[in-house]
Amino acid sequence: MWVNPEEVLLANALWITERANPYFILQRRKGHGTRGGGGLAGLLVGTLDVVLDSSARVAPYRILYQTPDSLTYWTIACGGTRREVTEHWEWLEVNLLQTLSIFENENDITTFVKGKIQGIIAEYNKINGVKEDDDTDKFKEAIVKFHKLFGMPDEEKLVNYYSCSYWKGRVPRQGWMYLSINHLCFYSFLLGKEAKLVIRWVDITQLEKTATLLLPDMIKVSTRSSEHFFSVFLNISETFKLMEQLANIAMRQLLDNEGFEQDRTLPKLKKKSPKKVSALKRDLDARAKSEHYRALFRLPKDEKLDGHTDCTLWTPFSKRHIVGQMFVSTNYICFTSKEENLCSLIIPLREVTIVEKADSSSVLPSPLSISTKNRMTFLFANLKDRDFLVQRISDFLQQTTLKMYFDKDISGSNSSIEEEADSRATGFVSCSPHHRLRVEVNRDRHVNLNGNSAPTATQTLMTMYRRRSPEEFNPKLAKEFLKEQAWKVHFAEYGQGICMYRTQKTRDLVLKGIPERMRGELWLLFSGAINEMATHPGYYEELVEKSMGQYNLATEEIERDLHRSLPEHPAFQNEIGISALRRVLTAYAFRNPNIGYCQAMNIVTSVLLLYAKEEEAFWLLVALCERMLPDYYNTRVVGALVDQGVFEELAHDYVPQLYDCMQDLGVISTISLSWFLTLFLSVMPFESAVVVVDCFFYEGIKVIFQLALAVLEANVDKLLNCKDDGEAMTVLGKYLDSVSNKDSTLPPIPHLHSLVTDDMEPYPEVDVFALIASSYQKFGSIRADLIEQMRFKQRLKVIQTLEDTTKRNVVRTIVTDTAFNIDELEELYALFKAEHLTSCYWGGTSSSTERHDPSLPYLEQYRIDFQQFKSMFILLFPWACGTHTDIMAFRLFRLLDNNGDGLINFREFVSGLSAACHGDLTEKLKLLYRMHILPDLSPDQEEPDSAFEATQYFFEDIAPECSHGMSTSVKACFFYLAVIRYYNLDLF
Repeated sequence: MWVNPEEVLLANALWITERANPYFILQRRKGHGTRGGGGLAGLLVGTLDVVLDSSARVAPYRILYQTPDSLTYWTIACGGTRREVTEHWEWLEVNLLQTLSIFENENDITTFVKGKIQGIIAEYNKINGVKEDDDTDKFKEAIVKFHKLFGMPDEEKLVNYYSCSYWKGRVPRQGWMYLSINHLCFYSFLLGKEAKLVIRWVDITQLEKTATLLLPDMIKVSTRSSEHFFSVFLNISETFKLMEQLANIAMRQLLDNEGFEQDRTLPKLKKKSPKKVSALKRDLDARAKSEHYRALFRLPKDEKLDGHTDCTLWTPFSKRHIVGQMFVSTNYICFTSKEENLCSLIIPLREVTIVEKADSSSVLPSPLSISTKNRMTFLFANLKDRDFLVQRISDFLQQTTLKMYFDKDISGSNSSIEEEADSRATGFVSCSPHHRLRVEVNRDRHVNLNGNSAPTATQTLMTMYRRRSPEEFNPKLAKEFLKEQAWKVHFAEYGQGICMYRTQKTRDLVLKGIPERMRGELWLLFSGAINEMATHPGYYEELVEKSMGQYNLATEEIERDLHRSLPEHPAFQNEIGISALRRVLTAYAFRNPNIGYCQAMNIVTSVLLLYAKEEEAFWLLVALCERMLPDYYNTRVVGALVDQGVFEELAHDYVPQLYDCMQDLGVISTISLSWFLTLFLSVMPFESAVVVVDCFFYEGIKVIFQLALAVLEANVDKLLNCKDDGEAMTVLGKYLDSVSNKDSTLPPIPHLHSLVTDDMEPYPEVDVFALIASSYQKFGSIRADLIEQMRFKQRLKVIQTLEDTTKRNVVRTIVTDTAFNIDELEELYALFKAEHLTSCYWGGTSSSTERHDPSLPYLEQYRIDFQQFKSMFILLFPWACGTHTDIMAFRLFRLLDNNGDGLINFREFVSGLSAACHGDLTEKLKLLYRMHILPDLSPDQEEPDSAFEATQYFFEDIAPECSHGMSTSVKACFFYLAVIRYYNLDLF
């Protein structure tokens, strides 16, 4: 192929010249194209090509350009075969050689040749629809090598490649690791010995960095059947991080059946960027940064980080500048301090009114002031590229304002979008020296949720059903009043609402318990649910209207569990509370059908409804299910199982004296599911558990882990003396029942947690605030990033275990219906599932949703189309031979496709393969006949039961004179002999 001219320093090093003229030279790589590989020299050259990442390994022929009086050579074409490069050579001799002789200046000749080659490349790209991309020439060479070495289709996208050693036995093989979206590949060629390795990401069960005395940095890759070790990386951290991302994508594919889609909105690659950075690598890096950004500030799932920069933030409460980082995205400006928990800040652009550049000074260099609608002003300084930052914020502000006006117009505003937008556009950038940006946005529209078609509660259930005896609870009410005052003082000093400064003092107040009347407001704030609610006005109301009167499996399960949700609380002893709970759960099931409804959601949602309005409770549930507890509430509770594994690891590290005992009793797996799924709401007294929920919405899942460890640590002695899991569960259950909240102003609510009664003495009361303080003191070192690392490790293990369980269930279901044994069926299922996944990331004739329906039984969930079936037919079926294989595969596929949708499931696939491989002669003949029945036969014609009946059925339309004297058996013989001869089959 033609390549952009590239200068070559040593033209004859390791190359042999085969043809030459005054301007062009055709060369072949040493050792290529000769018998025996060119001897020792050829082996050495091949080894160097692999180790040094030379493109000559896949393009052993090239054409160089050189002027007669110059020592500089330029590569203008290369080829994988002699025929390919010869075609280019002949074109040069015919079209260019004579033309070049008329030039007098060598520089003019060089410019002309370069321009001609570049023009050919551009014309070829235009004709073949090749789009310009951000990948460098060096990386494009790597893509060509990857596809050629491993036989991958063009749809398989290479992300990056790294030099490393692969340990094959006790011998390291130096080569290159290629990481693509769906595969991990390795290639090595050392002294004539070639080593290839291809592993699908979906087959990986463990991925970890290990160390030995000789090799301190190694990566271990484990599958169900083997282990592979890689070492000698130039940058092992970058490599392992990318491998983690790709493995996570594969696990998500197994979980949700969703393929990877590249983000096409990334900015163009700069010319000075590193040579080996691919567009896909940049995409994955951007995704990782955005995920970290969203998790850090509890932002919506679709928020993408635009960039971040070091800066300082002036904090009026401490009268000093705090060093940290500013993060800017499409809809938010955020800040976090370098020192953990010192200060963080979230500024939605919908709240911004003014952004201005202040005058720089030696004390305050490059300052930037941001003002919001609640009259707060934030002063950032020490910004490296302030002008660029202001321009980016200006662009995002314009987008945000236009979107808000558009939403208003959709909701019935009388103002014109165009007029309003034009009037605001001149106010974005003022002419003052301070370069002021002004954004004036009207007050947020209040959505009326009391329409006749969708009646919803507009106040919290706790307000409606609060039973209080003032005489009995006066001391507690006084303490509650002091808490409220403390929060009001905090708001006055640090701000109130989404733009408040979040500091260590904020966390200290949360750990002391949020006041009853402020709980819903602060839950919305700390969880980030307030952002999604503010940007989706009327969304919940629309969902309620659409879901009213609809019935499916999720609604049936919701109806069954409605009266099991805090039945001891008066708010759920009447239709008002039950109806509100029904609307929220049903609306979420319609919003997210992949989750629908899961047990334990009803308990959590009922508590949310006590402290938040109905729409607020819905958005809190969204934050809980989709961001804060990912994958917890699906049919297989994958997220809870993953965190169960994380909890086991933490227990091993922090309470090692108890770990072995708990593992032997099997208690950890039991307690973690019930504790984590309901955030302790089902195992603690209500007034104590809501304090845990307070901490959870502020700190996230680490609070649940800390508290669980604290409970185990407090009961070490009793648990070590337990003889079985029942006794251990009783110990823990009694302890949790004794956790009390003496500050609660709520009347006592009966706790329905069931306990095994015995002669054990009751526990003394445990103060919930003391328990939480103890968990922070002893286990507060657990970091969110550590939890995420442990989650990745456990996610691989959990999802692959679930896949193995599914496979065993499928095999047990179908083994009695086929002639295959269990081992054969397991291999067939693995192959069938692999073909299905292939269609997800390499495309197919149907969409991924058509090929996978999770509502069906496991035997029928996954389906493949004809192209995938044909590849498996060629691989597995004994009749796959000869020139008519495609015809036979099509006929068999048409026969197995019972509903005619162009897809077959595993049950249908196995039935056809079983008859072809293990059926007797009669069954095989009958299968052949059924494959050749014309597709337009009338449905009332019955299927033949025997070969003789089939023959009679087949020949019934033949003219009598043609079949005169033929018996049915003779006709059958003629038919089957013709079919067998046509396909060249061996039925015995």
